[in-house]
Amino acid sequence: MQQVETLKKALSDSSQTILAPGVYDAFTALLAEQAGFKTVYLSGASIAYTLLGTSDLGLSTYTEVEQVLRLITDRTGLNVIVDADTGFGNELNTVRTVRGFEKAGASMIQLEDQDYPKRCGHLQGKSVIPVTAMCAKLRAALDARRSDDTLILARTDSLAVEGFEAALDRAEAYLEQGVDALFIEAVRDEQQMQVIIQRFGHRIPLLANMVEGGLTPILPAHKLAEIGYKIVIFPGGAARMMAHSLKRYYSVLQAEQTTEPLRQDMLTFDQLNEVLGTQDLLVQAQKYQTPSN
Repeated sequence: MQQVETLKKALSDSSQTILAPGVYDAFTALLAEQAGFKTVYLSGASIAYTLLGTSDLGLSTYTEVEQVLRLITDRTGLNVIVDADTGFGNELNTVRTVRGFEKAGASMIQLEDQDYPKRCGHLQGKSVIPVTAMCAKLRAALDARRSDDTLILARTDSLAVEGFEAALDRAEAYLEQGVDALFIEAVRDEQQMQVIIQRFGHRIPLLANMVEGGLTPILPAHKLAEIGYKIVIFPGGAARMMAHSLKRYYSVLQAEQTTEPLRQDMLTFDQLNEVLGTQDLLVQAQKYQTPSN
């Protein structure tokens, strides 16, 4: 388990833009850590896909996300940005969410201004709560945290509902509450990105969301860093990659009645155990065994 600097400290480095891949369980987080990442994004959508086998339509609960978060922070030393949806309810629910996620090891907690029924930020048919209601949730979140190292990220989904100018105004209102970072969802083009950076980039870290096939153009992290973004997430790529690979795996197994045609695309038994650190666990277990007479 690697030890990394806090996300708060990393964001204070003016020369650094944080690239955070999406994860959805301890295994994907472990693989991301071994690839060299220091920060990951725990995607609520990907939890819905993989844990519930359903779409990102607000069906995941606080309890499910908290359990996944705790498993990730127990297994890795990563900074975790956690998608907390709407706080899973009103201001009091938001307080519980922030306190619980902070105890479970979250580095940054993302809260959005969608109304129910909420949905993926790149799906049509969203609705948003009043600005005053979201500001109340953000104040509750900021009051609930016990450490200044636990950051609050305010997300607005209003661009698709109320338009670009309204999204800017909402972001301004959320910034005034004292949040640590801003996330304007479903930005349509680089021109909008530039406007967002010009207005907010010198005042607060901004997050760019790269969704394959979504409404925002996909740009590499270094390009987004040049524009002025401080955090870049690819939240659903791991789940999409997994789905693509497993669709082929199950189709081939059904057709061929064996996994032999896929062996070159798999880790071997030993390679998987190396990833998991099985030998280290066995050595650790040996310490506690009572010698036989």
